[in-house]
Amino acid sequence: MNLTHNLSTSHAQLTQHTTPIPQILLASTSIFRQQLLSKLDLPFECIKPDVDETPLTFETPQEMVQRLALAKAQAPANSSTQSLIIGSDQCAVFAGKPIGKPHHFEKAQQQLKAFSGQSIDFYTGLAVYDTATQKTYQALDHTVVHFRTLSDEVITRYLEREQPLNCAGSFKSEGLGITLFKRIDSRDPNALIGLPLIALTDIFYELGYPLPY
Repeated sequence: MNLTHNLSTSHAQLTQHTTPIPQILLASTSIFRQQLLSKLDLPFECIKPDVDETPLTFETPQEMVQRLALAKAQAPANSSTQSLIIGSDQCAVFAGKPIGKPHHFEKAQQQLKAFSGQSIDFYTGLAVYDTATQKTYQALDHTVVHFRTLSDEVITRYLEREQPLNCAGSFKSEGLGITLFKRIDSRDPNALIGLPLIALTDIFYELGYPLPY
């Protein structure tokens, strides 16, 4: 009975001394990033960042995603004085060059044929801007996707089924695209979809909000 009482008392004290978490804003209109952030079971709102995503001259993919993630997090900063604003950006790289969206079926076929038996690097930048302290917290995730040897039949069947014409690399890793992979090397599989939740949790810990909260 004493043990139950002590546990109840400790729980009450923990609840009593927990600091309310500020408003969380996700600077993205991506449904995939929204779904990922929902996994942390935190209330949040989505806002559209007004950011020019044109790459800078001589900028590496790693530098670009970090710059854009920060720009997205800071773009809506004037909308609230008590918010944690999350920004993220991603770039896929194959053979040293950024991969774009195919937009057309034939282009998608060409991309997947080139990826067959090869690997793609994904760089995902993450930034959290604390409007109260004006401090920024950043992280960079690197994920490597290794493709299976893909036949023309498999490529065509996949593209017809999932129609990933507006996805960089011509696949959706959160869907049937996973069947094209032989292996994924990553600290966090969520990063491949667009938001590194482990790194984001690290930042919440640094902010003083250990999750789950």
